[in-house]
This record gives sequence, C-alpha cells and structure tokens, in this order.
Amino acid sequence: MRFVSHDSEATLALAEHVGRGLRAGEVLALSGDLGSGKTTFVRGLARGMGITDPVSSPTYTLMHAYEGTGLELFHFDAWMEGRQKSLLADGGSGVLETGGVAVVEWASRVRDFLPPGALWIELEHGAGGDRILELGGALGRWSELIGDLPQIEGLEPTSTPATKPATKPATKPATKPATKPTGKPTGKPTGKPTGKGMGGDPL
Repeated sequence: MRFVSHDSEATLALAEHVGRGLRAGEVLALSGDLGSGKTTFVRGLARGMGITDPVSSPTYTLMHAYEGTGLELFHFDAWMEGRQKSLLADGGSGVLETGGVAVVEWASRVRDFLPPGALWIELEHGAGGDRILELGGALGRWSELIGDLPQIEGLEPTSTPATKPATKPATKPATKPATKPTGKPTGKPTGKPTGKGMGGDPL
C-alpha cells in the first residue's frame, strides 16, 4: 500500500485516520530519511488518539508518553540506536506490549527488537516536496485500518513501481587492428588477356 502526500496536512490526515483505529498493544515502526515526515506522522496518530499535548521527537530522551482518550501513546526515537537497543534489551521492550500503542521512529535501526506484527511505514522524499508513504508489515491489519479511508485532499494512492533489472553499461565492441598482407605481390598478372574489349570487338 503506497501513497503520495503532497503536503504535511495530507500526511497528518492519513495518520489521524490510522490513529482512530489503533488497538492496545500495537506497534508502529517508522523508517525514513531526515525530514521525510516521521514526526509529522506521529503527530497525526496522536491527534487521532485524542491527544492534545504537543508532540515532539524524543531524540535526546528515551521515550515520550502521551495520554489519549482511551489509549496511551509511547513514542520512541532510535536515532541514537545504541541507547535504544540497550533500553529494549534490558526489558524496555515490555513497553511495546503494554496496554498502549508504541510508535518507533528510525525503526530500521532496532528492527530485531520489534515484534513481527509491527505496522511499518516507510517514508521517502518525492518530487517537488512530495512524500511517499509505503505501508508494510501486517498488511491484513493495514487493510482494516485504511479500508474506509475517506478522500483526503493532497493524498493520492499509487501503485508500487516495478523494480527494473540492473543493466550493465553499454560497451563498445572490440575492434581488431588492420592486418598487413602476409606475402609480397608477384607483379605478374593472374590471367591472360582475352583479346576482346568491352563490346566483344577485337582489340
């Protein structure tokens, strides 16, 4: 499942719709380059969960927790992956299985610590400031979450582009150097003259 978002409001609206349908114990794993919209997506999730507090990325803290109307949102950032790996290895991964919802930015850095049923969101920079959002992982659950997605201005569903096979660069065909004749010319004609001209008349 793949979307093109033309602005941050469209990204927020998609995430808000997802946030409304989340259940206790679910984990969302966000991956993408700097500025690709990961924290924007988390803000939309929080809005959909009824959270009114401002949401910021917990880059320099272990985790941010937000109280929603029904569920708590635990917000991790694995930019400093060594610290987050230590937290998760020392029992912090239990937070992912609590009665709330966990969302992890830079999730590919701690992939081995996340549950196999995590909902993955890959964010990429697109042309002209667009953002590409690809939803992966538990596709059946994604179908439930966005099956009734209303039309959102600035958001377009798109198909996953086909992977092109790797091509080798064109190479010039090898050319052989011109070869010299191997023998000397004999200086003798190869045949006797016929005695007739072009028209068949005697010379």
